[in-house]
Amino acid sequence: MIQCKDCEFYKAGPDGSRQFLCDPFTNIKEPECLQKWQLLRLDMLLGTYNQMVAGQKSMEPLQKKMIRFIEREVDDMNEADEWKLDYEDEDEDEGELL
Repeated sequence: MIQCKDCEFYKAGPDGSRQFLCDPFTNIKEPECLQKWQLLRLDMLLGTYNQMVAGQKSMEPLQKKMIRFIEREVDDMNEADEWKLDYEDEDEDEGELL
């Protein structure tokens, strides 16, 4: 099995970064290269997912504050409309007495 560092589609940067120029649809040299390529993509997907989760966690306090604010506003609206419900109940009670 050929190692990636010995492959013509691998480039190492001066800062230690690695660049893989292989494409699984056109220039894979060995079957193991495809497995390595899949592992690299899975690792990239996992890193992206972890960044997304971290972003969601940082938004959690703000979301909780917004939900509390919205709940208070809905409660205030319901309290403001209670007089309408009380008035309708009184009309029903008066109709029953007559």
